[in-house]
Amino acid sequence: MSSSPSPSSLRSRLRTMAPARLKALRTLWQPLAGGLAVLLLLLAFVLVASEMLEGDTHAIDMGLLRAAKDFRDAHPVFAHVMRDLSGLGSTTVLTLVTLATAGYLRMTASRTAALLVLASSGGAAIVVSVLKPAFGRLRPDAALADYAASGLSFPSGHASMSAAVFLTLGALTANTRSRLGERLYILGIAAFAALLVGLSRIALGVHWASDVLGGWALGTAWALAWSMLAFRIMRKD
Repeated sequence: MSSSPSPSSLRSRLRTMAPARLKALRTLWQPLAGGLAVLLLLLAFVLVASEMLEGDTHAIDMGLLRAAKDFRDAHPVFAHVMRDLSGLGSTTVLTLVTLATAGYLRMTASRTAALLVLASSGGAAIVVSVLKPAFGRLRPDAALADYAASGLSFPSGHASMSAAVFLTLGALTANTRSRLGERLYILGIAAFAALLVGLSRIALGVHWASDVLGGWALGTAWALAWSMLAFRIMRKD
C-alpha cells in the first residue's frame, strides 16, 4: 500500500505548479483582453460615425468650432502653437518617425518588428484613404477655420494616423526596454503626442470634433491590434 505524500512534498508541488498556472492564465487572458479592447474601440468608432451621419453631433461640433475660432482670434499665438502641433501628424513627419523607429527596432529588436511597423503604418494610411470617401463628410466652413484644408473630413487623417503610428511605435519600442517605468514613459509620450495632434485639428477648425474622436478610436484600435500581432510573432521568432 503506497503512502500518502507528506505535507512538505505537497507544498513543494504547489510552488512549482503556481508559476506555470499563472503563466498559462496570463497567456490566455492577455489576448482576450486585448481583443475585447479592440472590439470596444471599433464599436466606439461605429457609434461616433453613426451619430455623425444622423446629425446628432452637429450641435456639439459647431459649438466647439465657434469656441475655437473665438479663442484663436483672442490669442493669435495659440494658432501658431496649434499649427506646429498639427504638423506632428503630417504625412512627412509620420513617415520620418516610422522609418527612424523601424531602423531602431531593426538594430535592437528584430527584422520582423521593423517590417511590422512599416506594414502597420502603410495599412493604416490605406484604411483612412478608403474610409474618407466612403463617409464623404465635408470639412467645416473655411470661414471658421485657421486655414482652408483640402480633402474630406471623417475620420480625421491626422488623428487616425498619429494614434495608429505613435501608439504602435511606442508599444514596440517600449517592448525593447526591461524597466516598467521606461515602458510607461514611452507609451505615455506616444499617447500624449497623438492626443495633441487631434486637439490641434479641432483648435485650428480644420476638423469637426467628431472627426477627431472617430479618428482616435480607429487609430487606437489599429495600433492595439497590430501591437498584439507583433508581440505574438516576435515571441515565435
